[in-house]
Amino acid sequence: MEENSIKKLLTSIKCSACGQHYEAGNIEVLGHREDLWFFSVFCPACRAHYLIVAVVTKERGFEVVTDLTKAELDRFRSTDRVTDDEVLEMHSFLKNFDGDFSQLFKQKQV
Repeated sequence: MEENSIKKLLTSIKCSACGQHYEAGNIEVLGHREDLWFFSVFCPACRAHYLIVAVVTKERGFEVVTDLTKAELDRFRSTDRVTDDEVLEMHSFLKNFDGDFSQLFKQKQV
């Protein structure tokens, strides 16, 4: 597995001292032997420094954690992906949205 990919995975880990996520720039690969990898991580928030030892294998995929049923997952897998324009449209909507859902739903009823 590529070092940058592994560093990206490690950014999902939180510092045990302060709870902040590690940043890729503060993760150093010290080395590896087969599937056993050694990392030095530094937390810029609290200045803690740790050694992480991890088993990293290619065969093991990501586990999906969800509250969706298998039928719901299958249904959403077959839908179109969200486009860049749709994301921008939602961003604009949320930027101006005042949080009043009852008013919003009154407007949408036909």
